[in-house]
Amino acid sequence: MSVSLSRKITQILRAELDKLVTLPLIWLTLMGTFILNLVLAAAFTSVGLQGAAGTQSILDIGLASMGYLQAGFIILGILATCSEYTGGQIRTTLTTIPWRGYQLSTKHLALGIITIPVAFIIAASGVLYTFIMMRDTAAVIEIDTLIKTLLGATGYLTLTTLLSAAIGALLRRTTSALVILLGYYFIVSPLSRDFLSSIKNYFPDTAGAYMYMLPSSDKINVLTAMQGTGITMLWTVIFITLAIVFYRKRDA
Repeated sequence: MSVSLSRKITQILRAELDKLVTLPLIWLTLMGTFILNLVLAAAFTSVGLQGAAGTQSILDIGLASMGYLQAGFIILGILATCSEYTGGQIRTTLTTIPWRGYQLSTKHLALGIITIPVAFIIAASGVLYTFIMMRDTAAVIEIDTLIKTLLGATGYLTLTTLLSAAIGALLRRTTSALVILLGYYFIVSPLSRDFLSSIKNYFPDTAGAYMYMLPSSDKINVLTAMQGTGITMLWTVIFITLAIVFYRKRDA
């Protein structure tokens, strides 16, 4: 008896979620990222309290760690797709789930389901800590601005995770994916900012920053939050599509 497409996808999704939530490295990465974010939030808040705190936004300080925080979500995405190639587990997966396109697509969906709430909690924790420490000195923020900014930060971290997972699926090697992605985000991209200023805003990390960047009279926002979201999402979709195409054509 044939299995309907919706039931097939539901079964695959359940299996992929089960694999992710039972992978110890996933939770160790998330816990480490959460702790790192609180440490960085404490450091940036301390600097804010010592400086001109009255002119600073709680959101600016609370999300100042985003540039470092993304490393944990890059690692999360890579682990989600590369971990199966360690010890040949991918062969068992493909024996159980022979529909490669559905399997990899659903893995990204399962990863997104896990990442969205965790990304929101981690991003919000930094802002909450800053608010608690600076509520009497920092500039007041409106609730709609707070929600939009946190949703933007959550979206950026989620898209970064999915993009990293797609590149991990393409490379199939944890170390190689880590070197390339961390090297790009923390070395190549910052160094190329002055040389590629005309197109730099259309790279996934720079465009993604506009998803949670607060408007300011001191600087010109080249992209809107929606434009940054669209560009980052386009990069993510392109790499996921490439990963699925190569995944279907090559051996495990």
